[in-house]
Amino acid sequence: MNSNKLPIIGAVLIAILLAIYASVFVVNERQQAVVLRFGEIQRVHTEPGLYFKAPLAFAGFDTVQLIDDRLLRLDLEDTPPVQVSGGRFYEVNAFLTYKITDARRFREVVSGDLASAEARLKTRFDAALRRVYGLRGFEAALSEERTQMMTEVRNLLTSDATSLGLDIKDVRIVRTDLTSEVSQQTYDRMKAERLAEAELLRARGRENAQAIRAIADRQVVETVSEAQRESEILRGEGDAERNRVFAEAFNRDPEFFEFYRSMAAYTAALQQSGTTLVLSPDSEFFRYFENADGVKPAAPNPASNNN
Repeated sequence: MNSNKLPIIGAVLIAILLAIYASVFVVNERQQAVVLRFGEIQRVHTEPGLYFKAPLAFAGFDTVQLIDDRLLRLDLEDTPPVQVSGGRFYEVNAFLTYKITDARRFREVVSGDLASAEARLKTRFDAALRRVYGLRGFEAALSEERTQMMTEVRNLLTSDATSLGLDIKDVRIVRTDLTSEVSQQTYDRMKAERLAEAELLRARGRENAQAIRAIADRQVVETVSEAQRESEILRGEGDAERNRVFAEAFNRDPEFFEFYRSMAAYTAALQQSGTTLVLSPDSEFFRYFENADGVKPAAPNPASNNN
């Protein structure tokens, strides 16, 4: 072989190898590829593998744009406060996960630029979040309704995401906090509600205490009245028994009974020192003083004294 032809053959081989290298590309499992020719989409490869294209990309022939095929995340942070039903504002952080499912549309709409697509999606994400929150109060985000709210946000984003070649997989609300102004207002409102509730409980307690005292007072009056009634009955029965005994005693020995009553009268009248009685000696009160039988002695005969 002529030695002068070796450089030519080597150059041809190198050119062939370069052409082969320029016409082969690899798509791995985390990517999908869009093949362009003169800026027009020729085909899209979504499966991993080895593919071929026309070489000489610098001349306008086939070029390959690799697009991410993984599950991606978009965070919504540091946004202006979200207004809820009632006019109050809250700070809300949320994120969504999405995937590029239509590489052709993704290339046509945003030229395959992920940053541009996320900028558009973030604007619509913020609007959807505000719309859902605007129909509810703050407590909804802290209740079982939270799941429904995230589903509504996802549904509102579905149409816009599809127009970009994206598919929204999930939406999550990370944080819902009061702003500093609303936090103080909420604290003051909760404090006022608790004070009102405490006052209501105290009022009910006073009402119950008054009712209990009234019942107790009534029971005391009823008990005392019953006791007084029973005591009067017993006293009457005692007096009747005493009178019966006195009557029986009087009937058995009237003279002794008169004597006993006179002695009792003397005791009652003379038991205190310094007692002065001004009575006639002939008074019935002193009938037992001169004679134990209570019989007054006969008066002396004046005629016998003269003799």
